[in-house]
Amino acid sequence: MRSSATLERVIDEQEFPIRNGVFVAVAGPSGAGKDSVINYARQRLGPLENEVTFVRRVITRAMDGAGEAHDCLTDAAFEKARLNGCFAVSWQANGLRYGLPVSVDEVVRGGNVAVANVSRSVIPALRERYENVIAVLITAGRDVLADRLSRRGRETREEVLERLERAHARELVVENATVIDNSGALEEAGERFQDILRRAAAWSAVSDSI
Repeated sequence: MRSSATLERVIDEQEFPIRNGVFVAVAGPSGAGKDSVINYARQRLGPLENEVTFVRRVITRAMDGAGEAHDCLTDAAFEKARLNGCFAVSWQANGLRYGLPVSVDEVVRGGNVAVANVSRSVIPALRERYENVIAVLITAGRDVLADRLSRRGRETREEVLERLERAHARELVVENATVIDNSGALEEAGERFQDILRRAAAWSAVSDSI
Protein backbone atom coordinates (compact mmCIF):
# COMPACT_ATOMS: atom_id res chain seq x y z
CA MET A 1 0.00 0.00 0.00
CA ARG A 2 1.39 3.39 -0.96
CA SER A 3 2.30 5.80 1.78
CA SER A 4 0.60 9.19 2.07
CA ALA A 5 3.82 10.91 0.93
CA THR A 6 3.98 8.74 -2.19
CA LEU A 7 0.36 9.47 -3.08
CA GLU A 8 0.90 13.19 -2.63
CA ARG A 9 3.93 13.03 -4.97
CA VAL A 10 1.90 11.18 -7.61
CA ILE A 11 -0.85 13.79 -7.37
CA ASP A 12 1.65 16.65 -7.59
CA GLU A 13 3.13 15.14 -10.76
CA GLN A 14 -0.24 14.93 -12.52
CA GLU A 15 -1.06 17.50 -15.16
CA PHE A 16 -3.41 20.16 -13.83
CA PRO A 17 -5.77 21.57 -14.72
CA ILE A 18 -7.48 18.45 -16.04
CA ARG A 19 -9.05 19.03 -19.45
CA ASN A 20 -11.46 17.35 -21.88
CA GLY A 21 -14.60 17.20 -19.73
CA VAL A 22 -16.61 19.66 -17.64
CA PHE A 23 -17.14 19.94 -13.88
CA VAL A 24 -20.51 21.43 -12.93
CA ALA A 25 -20.22 22.85 -9.41
CA VAL A 26 -23.58 23.45 -7.73
CA ALA A 27 -23.56 25.80 -4.73
CA GLY A 28 -26.05 27.80 -2.73
CA PRO A 29 -27.49 28.26 0.77
CA SER A 30 -29.01 25.40 2.75
CA GLY A 31 -32.70 25.09 1.92
CA ALA A 32 -32.35 26.40 -1.63
CA GLY A 33 -33.13 22.93 -2.98
CA LYS A 34 -29.81 22.02 -4.58
CA ASP A 35 -30.36 18.28 -4.20
CA SER A 36 -33.93 18.56 -5.51
CA VAL A 37 -32.80 20.43 -8.62
CA ILE A 38 -29.94 17.99 -9.20
CA ASN A 39 -32.25 14.98 -8.79
CA TYR A 40 -34.81 16.51 -11.15
CA ALA A 41 -32.18 16.64 -13.89
CA ARG A 42 -30.76 13.22 -13.00
CA GLN A 43 -34.15 11.58 -13.58
CA ARG A 44 -34.55 13.21 -17.00
CA LEU A 45 -31.13 12.78 -18.60
CA GLY A 46 -32.32 10.49 -21.39
CA PRO A 47 -29.55 10.01 -23.99
CA LEU A 48 -27.07 11.96 -21.80
CA GLU A 49 -27.17 9.28 -19.10
CA ASN A 50 -23.77 7.85 -20.05
CA GLU A 51 -22.14 11.26 -20.37
CA VAL A 52 -23.03 12.80 -17.00
CA THR A 53 -21.82 11.53 -13.62
CA PHE A 54 -23.48 12.74 -10.41
CA VAL A 55 -20.76 12.61 -7.77
CA ARG A 56 -21.58 10.84 -4.52
CA ARG A 57 -20.14 12.87 -1.67
CA VAL A 58 -18.39 11.64 1.47
CA ILE A 59 -19.76 13.28 4.63
CA THR A 60 -19.10 12.89 8.34
CA ARG A 61 -22.82 12.48 8.98
CA ALA A 62 -24.94 9.36 9.16
CA MET A 63 -27.72 9.13 6.58
CA ASP A 64 -31.10 9.99 8.08
CA GLY A 65 -33.26 8.88 5.15
CA ALA A 66 -34.39 12.43 4.41
CA GLY A 67 -31.29 13.91 2.78
CA GLU A 68 -28.98 12.96 -0.04
CA ALA A 69 -27.48 9.50 -0.39
CA HIS A 70 -23.82 9.78 0.56
CA ASP A 71 -20.89 7.78 1.90
CA CYS A 72 -20.37 8.15 5.64
CA LEU A 73 -17.07 8.41 7.50
CA THR A 74 -16.12 9.30 11.04
CA ASP A 75 -13.98 12.41 11.52
CA ALA A 76 -10.91 10.25 12.09
CA ALA A 77 -11.54 8.11 9.00
CA PHE A 78 -12.23 11.21 6.91
CA GLU A 79 -8.95 12.82 7.95
CA LYS A 80 -7.06 9.62 7.17
CA ALA A 81 -8.68 9.49 3.72
CA ARG A 82 -7.82 13.15 3.12
CA LEU A 83 -4.18 12.61 4.04
CA ASN A 84 -4.05 9.59 1.73
CA GLY A 85 -5.16 11.73 -1.22
CA CYS A 86 -8.61 10.15 -1.55
CA PHE A 87 -10.41 13.43 -2.23
CA ALA A 88 -10.29 15.76 -5.21
CA VAL A 89 -11.45 18.54 -2.86
CA SER A 90 -12.74 18.64 0.70
CA TRP A 91 -14.21 21.26 2.99
CA GLN A 92 -15.93 21.91 6.31
CA ALA A 93 -19.37 23.44 6.87
CA ASN A 94 -21.87 23.53 9.73
CA GLY A 95 -19.76 21.23 11.88
CA LEU A 96 -19.41 18.53 9.19
CA ARG A 97 -16.68 17.55 6.73
CA TYR A 98 -17.36 16.93 3.05
CA GLY A 99 -15.25 15.40 0.30
CA LEU A 100 -15.48 14.55 -3.39
CA PRO A 101 -13.67 11.31 -4.31
CA VAL A 102 -10.53 11.64 -6.42
CA SER A 103 -12.17 9.36 -9.01
CA VAL A 104 -13.88 12.53 -10.28
CA ASP A 105 -10.59 13.33 -12.03
CA GLU A 106 -11.04 10.36 -14.37
CA VAL A 107 -14.59 11.39 -15.23
CA VAL A 108 -13.40 14.81 -16.38
CA ARG A 109 -10.22 13.51 -17.96
CA GLY A 110 -12.34 11.05 -19.94
CA GLY A 111 -14.31 13.88 -21.53
CA ASN A 112 -17.49 13.52 -19.52
CA VAL A 113 -19.47 15.83 -17.23
CA ALA A 114 -19.18 15.58 -13.43
CA VAL A 115 -21.88 17.20 -11.28
CA ALA A 116 -21.54 17.84 -7.55
CA ASN A 117 -23.12 19.81 -4.76
CA VAL A 118 -20.24 21.82 -3.27
CA SER A 119 -19.44 24.70 -0.98
CA ARG A 120 -18.84 27.96 -2.82
CA SER A 121 -15.54 28.18 -0.89
CA VAL A 122 -14.00 25.31 -2.90
CA ILE A 123 -14.97 26.58 -6.35
CA PRO A 124 -11.61 28.41 -6.77
CA ALA A 125 -9.83 25.10 -5.98
CA LEU A 126 -12.02 23.29 -8.50
CA ARG A 127 -11.14 25.88 -11.13
CA GLU A 128 -7.46 25.20 -10.48
CA ARG A 129 -7.95 21.45 -10.72
CA TYR A 130 -10.24 21.37 -13.79
CA GLU A 131 -9.92 23.44 -16.95
CA ASN A 132 -13.67 23.68 -17.54
CA VAL A 133 -15.82 24.47 -14.52
CA ILE A 134 -19.39 25.71 -14.71
CA ALA A 135 -20.49 27.27 -11.41
CA VAL A 136 -24.23 27.15 -10.76
CA LEU A 137 -25.64 29.09 -7.80
CA ILE A 138 -29.08 27.90 -6.70
CA THR A 139 -30.93 30.40 -4.54
CA ALA A 140 -34.34 31.03 -3.02
CA GLY A 141 -36.05 33.81 -1.10
CA ARG A 142 -35.27 34.03 2.61
CA ASP A 143 -38.86 33.18 3.61
CA VAL A 144 -38.70 30.09 1.41
CA LEU A 145 -35.35 29.09 2.93
CA ALA A 146 -36.66 29.53 6.48
CA ASP A 147 -39.70 27.38 5.74
CA ARG A 148 -37.69 24.57 4.12
CA LEU A 149 -35.01 24.48 6.81
CA SER A 150 -37.60 24.43 9.60
CA ARG A 151 -39.38 21.48 8.03
CA ARG A 152 -36.16 19.42 8.06
CA GLY A 153 -36.38 19.23 11.83
CA ARG A 154 -32.60 19.37 12.29
CA GLU A 155 -32.60 22.87 13.78
CA THR A 156 -34.84 25.05 15.92
CA ARG A 157 -36.50 28.09 14.37
CA GLU A 158 -33.94 30.29 16.14
CA GLU A 159 -31.04 28.28 14.71
CA VAL A 160 -32.56 28.54 11.23
CA LEU A 161 -32.84 32.31 11.50
CA GLU A 162 -29.24 32.57 12.73
CA ARG A 163 -28.06 30.46 9.79
CA LEU A 164 -29.89 32.70 7.32
CA GLU A 165 -28.45 35.81 8.94
CA ARG A 166 -24.94 34.42 8.53
CA ALA A 167 -25.58 33.50 4.90
CA HIS A 168 -27.05 36.93 4.19
CA ALA A 169 -24.08 38.66 5.83
CA ARG A 170 -21.62 36.70 3.66
CA GLU A 171 -23.67 37.09 0.49
CA LEU A 172 -23.27 34.02 -1.64
CA VAL A 173 -21.25 35.60 -4.42
CA VAL A 174 -19.66 33.23 -6.92
CA GLU A 175 -17.68 34.73 -9.78
CA ASN A 176 -19.06 33.98 -13.25
CA ALA A 177 -21.83 31.79 -11.86
CA THR A 178 -25.15 31.00 -13.48
CA VAL A 179 -27.86 31.85 -10.93
CA ILE A 180 -31.04 29.76 -10.72
CA ASP A 181 -33.86 30.93 -8.44
CA ASN A 182 -35.63 27.91 -6.95
CA SER A 183 -38.24 29.83 -4.96
CA GLY A 184 -41.06 28.63 -7.19
CA ALA A 185 -41.93 25.39 -8.95
CA LEU A 186 -39.15 22.82 -9.00
CA GLU A 187 -39.81 22.20 -12.70
CA GLU A 188 -38.72 25.72 -13.60
CA ALA A 189 -35.37 25.51 -11.81
CA GLY A 190 -34.92 21.88 -12.82
CA GLU A 191 -35.39 22.59 -16.52
CA ARG A 192 -32.89 25.44 -16.38
CA PHE A 193 -30.34 23.18 -14.72
CA GLN A 194 -31.02 20.38 -17.18
CA ASP A 195 -30.30 22.78 -20.03
CA ILE A 196 -26.94 23.61 -18.42
CA LEU A 197 -26.08 19.90 -18.35
CA ARG A 198 -27.05 19.50 -22.01
CA ARG A 199 -24.76 22.36 -23.00
CA ALA A 200 -21.94 21.02 -20.80
CA ALA A 201 -22.23 17.58 -22.42
CA ALA A 202 -22.26 19.09 -25.90
CA TRP A 203 -19.17 21.15 -25.12
CA SER A 204 -17.38 18.11 -23.66
CA ALA A 205 -18.08 16.13 -26.83
CA VAL A 206 -16.51 18.84 -28.97
CA SER A 207 -13.55 19.40 -26.64
CA ASP A 208 -12.77 15.70 -26.34
CA SER A 209 -12.62 15.32 -30.12
CA ILE A 210 -10.16 18.17 -30.69
